[in-house]
Amino acid sequence: MTTAKKIDALLALRSEGKFLIGRDRIKVLEAVAQHGSISKAAKAAGFSYKAAWDAVAAINNLLPSPAFVTKAGGKSGGGAEVTPEGRKLIETFHRLEDRLSSISSMIAEVGLDGQEDFLLWGVAVRISARNVFQAEVVSIKKWPVDVEVTLRISGEHTLLAIITNEATEELDLKPGRKVAALVKSSFIELSAPQETPKEARNRFAGVITRRIDAERNCELLIDIGSGKTMTAVLPRQDVEAMGLSEGGNVVAQFAPQNVILAAD
Repeated sequence: MTTAKKIDALLALRSEGKFLIGRDRIKVLEAVAQHGSISKAAKAAGFSYKAAWDAVAAINNLLPSPAFVTKAGGKSGGGAEVTPEGRKLIETFHRLEDRLSSISSMIAEVGLDGQEDFLLWGVAVRISARNVFQAEVVSIKKWPVDVEVTLRISGEHTLLAIITNEATEELDLKPGRKVAALVKSSFIELSAPQETPKEARNRFAGVITRRIDAERNCELLIDIGSGKTMTAVLPRQDVEAMGLSEGGNVVAQFAPQNVILAAD
């Protein structure tokens, strides 16, 4: 049995040689957001009160606007609240760390041969879509208006994209061509395995590994195997009605027309 290779990618943001933000500081900031006070956040994150305070204070000193603000009152010294700027920082840090982790896993699995340009493109370009896959064109089927492009994203996964003839020519698509396939998280539909026809296009069975709830929406991370994951954002009421929870089996599906292709 072969053990999957793994590289732990540690993201640290620096400026002019000075450490700015890392996992520990983000962990404290997340705890403040959850518990509403520095003291409770320190206990939850496993830090001393001073270390937790120093961490969030350092973040505040480095940002144009504060990541958190304090509220006076109470024996424990009052509460604390993470600002929209702080929440944006947390989200951005995790997004960068996820991207770095994906790149590290790719390097561990296949090395860098032929991947340098794509990896640099994937890190440098700002993308709103949560699902971005390195893909290889397998086949192209042309119709009068649209073109069906079959892409391989792993040894066992392929997906179908439908784009225009004009886009096919502009991207110079042909078998073997490396591209990036993007799918917005809001385009991903989830259903129970028994409710989705096996012949459905872009059907990926997987396991929910993370569920994050907000007031209106839920974000779910689905492990579809071969080191690939998909992120779906659905209305919370739909998620609750379907009984979707971490560890549950689910099928992620999206329309071929909702796949965006990008190439250098």
